[in-house]
Amino acid sequence: MKKSIFKGLVVLLSLTLTNAALAQNSSSSASQTPKTQITSGAKTKVKGLIIKRDASSFVLRDQTGSELTVQLDNSTKMEEKKSNPFRSAKRHSAPDVLRGLNVEVEGHGDGSGGLVAEKIKFSDDSLMVAKALDSQVVPMENRLGTAETRLTRSEENAQRLAGQVDELGQVANLAKGGAKQAQDTADAAVDGVNKTNDRITGLDDYEERKISTINFRVGSAVLSPEAKSNLDEIATQAKSEKAFVIEVRRFASADGSESLNRNLSQHRAAAVVQYLGEKHDIPLRRIVLPFGYGEMMPVADNSTRDGRKQNRRVEVRILVSRGLTAPVNVNRTVSSTR
Repeated sequence: MKKSIFKGLVVLLSLTLTNAALAQNSSSSASQTPKTQITSGAKTKVKGLIIKRDASSFVLRDQTGSELTVQLDNSTKMEEKKSNPFRSAKRHSAPDVLRGLNVEVEGHGDGSGGLVAEKIKFSDDSLMVAKALDSQVVPMENRLGTAETRLTRSEENAQRLAGQVDELGQVANLAKGGAKQAQDTADAAVDGVNKTNDRITGLDDYEERKISTINFRVGSAVLSPEAKSNLDEIATQAKSEKAFVIEVRRFASADGSESLNRNLSQHRAAAVVQYLGEKHDIPLRRIVLPFGYGEMMPVADNSTRDGRKQNRRVEVRILVSRGLTAPVNVNRTVSSTR
């Protein structure tokens, strides 16, 4: 019973991977991401997370942050990565290979630095999370696309209005010689267009308003009184912000195995999200869980007791979208004399 509850909580946490996923796929971050290159014909096995998917390929990001393009063809085998050695692995099809899926890929280099997949394996738990993610992220992206379309239309309307204002300004100049008034009107129109452009480009540009580090005891995912107090402050400030999300990044020390630490970091993140939801009624759609880093990205030396204590942590950040909070004021005044 407890295991099924935890799996459900992991799915709910994964449903919130919306704005973070969009930010990872933006062109600005893509230019800074290291790329893995596979020698043509070389047999290779890689593991990682699918961050982008199209009809015949996907982009895989491994634990070091390096990305690799993987090609699919009709001969690619897709099957379950099973934990029970006494039964046959289930077969899967191409539609099951989704963004957000943790996979193990075997294949060979395709001559352009990418990998042609011969076999892809993934667990049932990972597939459940990826399907839940796909059902939530795609609608969210559609809503963001609709919002951007509306802003683009506002920009076009502003440009049309700017043209009309310019014509009216010329008439006013001829009627009363008001050159300064016509210039002021044109400047206001240009300012309105610029502000609309700023809102569009700032949709996935986030400003960090507050960060809090939640530490845990060895092998524990229980929140201490101090941790709860820090989360109370985060929740209080978040509710005063507009267009906010709360990013939860989970880490672990080098105590124990890599697999144990990864699971433990998930439990710790789940404890943080559950407290914010139950204690402060923060909607799950406002909580972003980008990645479970486990032992990666330590902030202190894992060879010391104090260093490992600092590394057993969950980092909680309040992020506010610049594009959705920036005001747009397009004010134009035109006077004419008959």
